[in-house]
Amino acid sequence: MIKGIVERVAGLDVHKDTVVGTVLLENPGGDPLKETRSFGTMSQKLKELASWLTQQGVELAVMESTGIYWKPVFEALEEVGLKVFLVNARHVRNVPGRKTDVKDSEWLAELARCGLLRPSFVPPKDLRELRSVSRYREKMSGMLASEKNRLQKILDECGIRLSSVVSDINGVSARKMIQALINGMPITEIPELAVGSLRGKKEELLSALEGTLSERHRFLLRQIESHIRFLSDELAQIDTLLIEGMAPYRQEWQRLQTIPGLDQIGAALLLVEIGTDMERFGSAARLSAWAGMCPGNNESAGKRKSGRTPHGNKHVRQILCEAANCARRTKSQFSGLYQGMVIRRGHKRTIVAIGHKMLRISFALLKNGEHYRDPGIDYEKLVVQRNGPRWLQALKKFGLLQREPVTA
Repeated sequence: MIKGIVERVAGLDVHKDTVVGTVLLENPGGDPLKETRSFGTMSQKLKELASWLTQQGVELAVMESTGIYWKPVFEALEEVGLKVFLVNARHVRNVPGRKTDVKDSEWLAELARCGLLRPSFVPPKDLRELRSVSRYREKMSGMLASEKNRLQKILDECGIRLSSVVSDINGVSARKMIQALINGMPITEIPELAVGSLRGKKEELLSALEGTLSERHRFLLRQIESHIRFLSDELAQIDTLLIEGMAPYRQEWQRLQTIPGLDQIGAALLLVEIGTDMERFGSAARLSAWAGMCPGNNESAGKRKSGRTPHGNKHVRQILCEAANCARRTKSQFSGLYQGMVIRRGHKRTIVAIGHKMLRISFALLKNGEHYRDPGIDYEKLVVQRNGPRWLQALKKFGLLQREPVTA
């Protein structure tokens, strides 16, 4: 029998109500000693599981990432000081047709014994709790956006084309005018509520506000407005909690805020997802692959089949894409990068590329303990310098380049 790399390992097959554990203990005289037990998932049962593994002298416990059911098991083992690996289910697939809870736990233990498993990134407990807060914020933000879209849909249904005149249906002027419509104010007086540049568009506003608004529509608009205010207050409370949670990581949090496109909340959300210890990932390339922000690899027989980004952390991807959309409007390298790529790659792929670059920069800042300094590279200019001669030749070839008249 081949000697294992880890002498005492445990494989845990985690479900909602049960945890099946198999312990493999190295036996110098032959096959490893094996023992399998089943436990419940209540707190007391998890303590019994941790006590059993401790008594067996287990050096490493391994479990699959199964929804959220692994979290209480992981924390119970972490509290007693056991080394725990959370592994990707794609990396531990067994032979088809040989799948039972006991066999799954045995397979996990055997792979761990041979040193064939790589642990997934699990942040410390404090950041795990903040992750729950940040992901709840993501849901609340989506609900708020949905309610705002529903408000505009009701207005369009009534023939009120306010969104065709104002740039932001959720701006100060638009909100005041919508509230006036709900309260039944005469349409001729509503354009007077406009502020800023909209005061010069009173005739257009009056034309856009003409529509058929029934009492049922007013009821719906009133309910939606109330829900929007409630969700906005909830988001404000969540943001306050996130900012307070950044106190132990203030230096890292402030470093990320120096990157164009990342504000206080964006930097906090990113830090909660990737953590502060970049040694855990090893390199910026591995961090990008883990987040799903880099091109995928799919090559066979020398043929490149696809470069689609891999499945990764969808929360990091959303944060970076939102930050990239903001960064492309700043006076930084990201603006030139966007202008240089968007023509040939399109908006969406360019945003992913900018997000990829921002993530690599974040890795460097957190690892080296530095603040962001923009290099001042004009990527749009570099693209023109590289492709300009080819563009001019093409224009001459098709007779589209007109020579300037020579002046005496």
